[in-house]
Amino acid sequence: MDLITHTLAQAAPTGGGSGLTGFLPILIMFAAMYFLLIAPQRKKQKQHQKMVTELTSGADIVTSAGIYGTITNVKDDRFVVRIAENTKIEITKASVATVLSNDTESN
Repeated sequence: MDLITHTLAQAAPTGGGSGLTGFLPILIMFAAMYFLLIAPQRKKQKQHQKMVTELTSGADIVTSAGIYGTITNVKDDRFVVRIAENTKIEITKASVATVLSNDTESN
């Protein structure tokens, strides 16, 4: 029992350090998380938003669900996509995952 109390007494922090040194590891961890996780995600979101705003009728796309199609009409918050002969669906703009080609001529 004496060994445990002696070890705990040695591990106990001693007063006298400034408050900044206690928060320094937390600040470093937050900065690391920002540069490793948050900043790249924001950059990816901006690139996706730019890609979606530049899409026009005639562009061949792949949705996030894996559906291939051609944009036939652009609405305010969604696209009308032709996925087969006489088959059109409406999808949200955010569900476009990849642009295969961006032809400006209507099909």
